[in-house]
Amino acid sequence: MAIGIADVIKALKNCVDPELGMSIVDLGLIYGISISGSDVKLTMTMTSPMCPVTSIILADAELRLKAIEGIENVDVELVWDPVWTPEMISEETRAQLNV
Repeated sequence: MAIGIADVIKALKNCVDPELGMSIVDLGLIYGISISGSDVKLTMTMTSPMCPVTSIILADAELRLKAIEGIENVDVELVWDPVWTPEMISEETRAQLNV
């Protein structure tokens, strides 16, 4: 079974920032996803370098990706460029928040 970007995004939609109660996908924290065979590389950021739940979110994202059938290796890279801004929140989520 070939793993697709949609499978990865679907799994990450269930990875929620515990402080904000929103998925990391909807928050716009995902910067890149690459798939090579059974390997997935996820490039993402946090809302702030001082985020106290960074390790929890990164571990949750990795576990959710490893739970996808066919994925053997997951590399989660945390980056700070570009800097996250509230404008990166999905339009749907911004509408729900009236932002």
